[in-house]
Parts: sequence; C-alpha cells; structure tokens
Amino acid sequence: MMTLFDTLTRAQNGEAMQMMARHFDLSARRTEQAIEALMPAFSSGLKRNAADPAGVAGFMRALSTGRHAGYFDDMQTAFQPQGIAEGNAILSHLFGSKQVSRAVAAQAEQATGVGRQVLERMLPVIASTLMGGLFKQSTGQVSPGPAPGNPMVDMMQQLMAMQRQPARGPGDDPFADALARMFGGAPEPEPEPAGNAYEDLFGPMFEAGRKTQESYRKGIDAIFDSYLRSVIKSR
Repeated sequence: MMTLFDTLTRAQNGEAMQMMARHFDLSARRTEQAIEALMPAFSSGLKRNAADPAGVAGFMRALSTGRHAGYFDDMQTAFQPQGIAEGNAILSHLFGSKQVSRAVAAQAEQATGVGRQVLERMLPVIASTLMGGLFKQSTGQVSPGPAPGNPMVDMMQQLMAMQRQPARGPGDDPFADALARMFGGAPEPEPEPAGNAYEDLFGPMFEAGRKTQESYRKGIDAIFDSYLRSVIKSR
C-alpha cells in the first residue's frame, strides 16, 4: 500500500513534483523538501481522524464522493480557486484550525528554508490532490505496487453502494452501519493503549512516507496537541 508521499508523487501521471515546483517557483529539490516536511502533518491529521469512529466515518463519507479525483488526474485544477477552496475545507477537517496550518508551515520553514507563505499556499493544493489520490488508491484505480492488495477497496465499494441507497428513516446513517458491519458489530472490546481498528485498516496509507527526524515528527504532534488543549480550555 502506498504512503502519502508515494500517493502524491503519482499525481498528474507522476509529474506532480514538477508542476508544484513550477507553480511555486521552487527548485525540484526544494519542492521535494517542502513536501517531505509537510507530509507528517497530514499523516498526524489523518491518523487522529482515524482514531475516532465519527472522524473516520466523516472522512470516508467525503472520500467516497470521488469529487477530488480530478485534482489528482489534472493537478492544474488544484491551483484554481475551487481547488484551493476544497483543499482548505479538507485542511479544516484534518487540522481543525488555520492556526494549526500556520504552525505547521512555520515548523516546515525552519526545517527546509522554504518561506512560510509559500508553504501555506502549498497546503491546500496538497490536500485536494492527496484526497483525490486516496480515493483512487482506495478504489483500486492506482496500483499500490508490489505490496499485497488494498483492504480499503471492498470498504469503499460497500460505502458507495450504501450512499446510493435511499435513507431508511430519521437518524439512519448508512456509512456508520457499513463501518459497524465491517468491524464485526460485536460488543466493543476494552480499548488498547495504542492503535485502533480504523488505523489498522488504513495501515501504511496514512504514513508520511519519507523518513524525518523523530524530533520533527514530535514537534508536529505537539502542534496538534496544543490546539486540542486550547479547544478544551475554551469550552
């Protein structure tokens, strides 16, 4: 199964890096460094969503529409106003706040030397393109390479089938029902100290894909933790 970095590099028939380099007026190496520095934030945001059944249902609901696939196939559209707007909506869902996006960009700037404003402009483009890539990967439209088959393919097919079915009554959620069936419908086990069924299902798909220093990854996680603490305090 491809990682996030692998998924992004396959966009636009493998020309994603070149297109982003030209659009943001960066060298190929600088572009690669910038994306490597930003991927851990997407990985952290996706994993945190996957740790919550409501979060993963919302993510799968958005992913199953497939409307982002066009950004993966034609990355030029991800640079357009609609692509930026949809990318920002994804960032809001994954990061929770523009403050997190700014903090992520600031940390990536320190690591790469690429300007924070450029990194902030890259984030929504990456978000909309990645969402399209994840849709295509999860539906088997992008080959994961030599690794074993993708367990998300059957899941996506079931969810899209449920989406086409009419609502059965107020409060019914076919996505939640489908997820419940996939995870057995049995009484919930005692929570484990690390990992969860949802994250296990997605597996390495949500890994950043390029090795970064552990201290840098911890810094990214600290940004998310700090935002969550501020949200809790404001309640």
